[in-house]
Amino acid sequence: MLETLDAAAVRRWCAGGLAVLRQHQGEIDELNVYPVPDGDTGTNLVLTLTSAQQALAMDLGTLPDDGSTGHGHALRLMAQGALLGARGNSGVILAQILRGLADAVAEVPAVRGRALATALRAATTAAYAAVAHPVEGTLLSVVAAAAGAAEAAASDDLPTVARSAADAAAHAVGRTPGQLPALASAGVVDAGGRGFCLLLDALVEVVTGERPDRPAAAPRPVGPPPTAVRETGSPEYAYEVQFLLDAEPAAVQRMRADLAALGDSLVVVGGDRTWHVHVHVNDIGAAVEAGVVAGRPYRITVSRFADQPAAGAPPPERAGRAAVVVSDGAGITELFAREGAAVVPGNPSSGDLLAAIRATGAAGVVLLPNDPATQAVASLAAREADGTGVRVSVVPTRSPVQALAALAVRDPGRRFEDDVIAMAEAAGACRYAEVCYAGREALTVAGPCRPGDVLALVEGEVHLIGADLVDTCTGVVDRMLGGGGELVTLLSGADAPAGLAEAVREHVGRRWPFVEVQAYPGGQPHYPLLVGVE
Repeated sequence: MLETLDAAAVRRWCAGGLAVLRQHQGEIDELNVYPVPDGDTGTNLVLTLTSAQQALAMDLGTLPDDGSTGHGHALRLMAQGALLGARGNSGVILAQILRGLADAVAEVPAVRGRALATALRAATTAAYAAVAHPVEGTLLSVVAAAAGAAEAAASDDLPTVARSAADAAAHAVGRTPGQLPALASAGVVDAGGRGFCLLLDALVEVVTGERPDRPAAAPRPVGPPPTAVRETGSPEYAYEVQFLLDAEPAAVQRMRADLAALGDSLVVVGGDRTWHVHVHVNDIGAAVEAGVVAGRPYRITVSRFADQPAAGAPPPERAGRAAVVVSDGAGITELFAREGAAVVPGNPSSGDLLAAIRATGAAGVVLLPNDPATQAVASLAAREADGTGVRVSVVPTRSPVQALAALAVRDPGRRFEDDVIAMAEAAGACRYAEVCYAGREALTVAGPCRPGDVLALVEGEVHLIGADLVDTCTGVVDRMLGGGGELVTLLSGADAPAGLAEAVREHVGRRWPFVEVQAYPGGQPHYPLLVGVE
């Protein structure tokens, strides 16, 4: 038995916790009674803790020069990894629990029983503070029960306190149906609480060498589906928005108020300038814009509740079709989400794409990478998905405007292969341009450029170099329409000056009166304007 929790024990706990969550992942997912993207709690906890373990694995064992102990440093790495990879309500709250644990023991020389009890109380306080409207009968109730029992043990013996916390958590999970009517009507316990119990049992096993013997969660009873609509919040909100945010605490507090006015199920966790934001809204763009005002949002993900299975329904066989799109920018993300596509933030790993593919639940998925550099990653994810029984085709889009053209011709009435061909043809028929500022001196096919020059790239090559943004934008549109075109799509970027897209629209109306123009606030970084011509 361990007398103290050292760095090696923290690492074993993370690995053991991840292993047991993977073992019970399907069971925890089955406990869900709510058709929301963060309803697959077992899957989301596994993904969150996987990120935590990856953060630990990347550490070279060198302590930072901030007074942290070895165990404190390991817990902080675990918490930071969980924060960056958190998925869904339960994953976000778990990241905050880990942060509370880490902050409480970072400078404690030895983590014995009383220190663990103090850390669990800090974790509880942090978790409740992160949730705008805490609900009892959830993971919050379970971590609070664990902290209370750990304090009541009044012992400095680490195994005694760890066992007390784990036992109390297990009992608290059993009480959740009495606290949350939706659970009672479905005949199940809280999924997030069940997952946290498994993590505490894994800690007990690390400390004592023995895994607690507990019965598995009762399976969902056969009967009519429950009437609950979702785990938290009102059914009037159609989208779940999540993103990471680099911002100062004061700005985050103002953002909380803005997001609270837009929707519900608001959870904001983090610190040290890095935060994880989760909210349910109808106005996707406004939610992300609140993040832009506060700081720098990234890894933005949007999921539509309507794409989730009905409440209480058994996991469906994979059927139907879906689209997964890689893109950045609040406006572009909203456009794709309203087309029913799942959006993955730019520069994803194959694992990120594979997770998004699996999350659609579809038998056939079209993958739109929107960047030449992402096509190889997309192809790898498609091959991996094929091995799991999901048919994936990559339409090699190189710009979001091509993806919009492809999505516009989707037809579920066609054979999957025919639909992919039609989407590829539509994307290929859409010429694209990007307008940006030169970051350094260079020699291009259009001549030399200097930092600050306006560059217009068509199909990836510089065609125009200018000094004025509007003139360069209208010039490149003229050049593209000179080769023919009936529809122009304009996506204005995050740093675009007010009125840029409208100025280009007015120019096209005068110069090309028979061409239709569609303009949207794209919010993409780096490029004040993206242009598509079909």
